[in-house]
Amino acid sequence: MPEGLLPGYSHLQNIHPVLVHFPLAFLPGAALSYALAWVSRREFWAWAGLWMLALGTLGAAAAAASGLYGAEGVMVARTVRAHLLENHERVMLGVLALSGALLLWAAVARPWPVKAKTAFLALLAVMTAGLILGADYGGRMVYDYNAGGNACPQPIEFHG
Repeated sequence: MPEGLLPGYSHLQNIHPVLVHFPLAFLPGAALSYALAWVSRREFWAWAGLWMLALGTLGAAAAAASGLYGAEGVMVARTVRAHLLENHERVMLGVLALSGALLLWAAVARPWPVKAKTAFLALLAVMTAGLILGADYGGRMVYDYNAGGNACPQPIEFHG
């Protein structure tokens, strides 16, 4: 990547931090759109939710793949890896699996399951809560322990 075009990119250890923002935006957007469809009873919002769920799931798959690929090379202390990275990985793989299952369910019932809307919405809420928890683990790694960058010396030990 030309350093003049995106100078911050040269500080990244891998592409994962660039990709994570797509599921962070699209998956909660899907939950919100489906909630609006339920409240307003307008199918437009359900279709918007389906598209956002699809884009968020694709983004989550790309983010997960890049995270798994780059995890071993992330310069963090073993304590940070044990307390944050491994939890981040587990939670986000669960979010990916749940978003994939919800996408499949919504795609079959296009634009969403008519007879099980409450269960579908509840699972979207669980998915969003998992996304928030997993993003918190990731954010702590980045902002508390400089994972993914080279702004300060490594490794920084975990502190509760």
